[in-house]
Amino acid sequence: MTRYFFEDLEPGQFFELGTYTVTKAEIIEFANEFDPQPFHLDETAGKASILGGLAASGWHTASITMRLLALGFLNNSSCQGSPGVDKLVWRKPVLAGDTLAVRMEITSARLLKSRPGFGMINMALETRNQTGAVVMTYNNPAMFTLRGEAV
Repeated sequence: MTRYFFEDLEPGQFFELGTYTVTKAEIIEFANEFDPQPFHLDETAGKASILGGLAASGWHTASITMRLLALGFLNNSSCQGSPGVDKLVWRKPVLAGDTLAVRMEITSARLLKSRPGFGMINMALETRNQTGAVVMTYNNPAMFTLRGEAV
């Protein structure tokens, strides 16, 4: 059952979206498939880099964040998609063994004049590691149906 419709989302609301622990094996697997740079594939290369160790690709971190967003919020909402992501910033490396936690804030909400029955919210997402350090941030607009509107 859908829990969150556009009417339920107001600027200033926060949602804790869960945690995820990153493993060495998945860092290497993701990098082999999508971002085969040496510091994502090899511990020695990672230690020799500015990243300080075998580091997850930023795209891997973004994918983990998306997973937590989907499981912790979107899959329980009337979200109909997003026109894109604004200002994605990787602030610190994510290393094997890091446990990531994602927090989302609703920063704005407005009805869509061009699409009756829909509203647009803007979300600010912040991904932190187990020490509380921010590793990634991004802003994400998304469209939600109003309660009672069929899609």
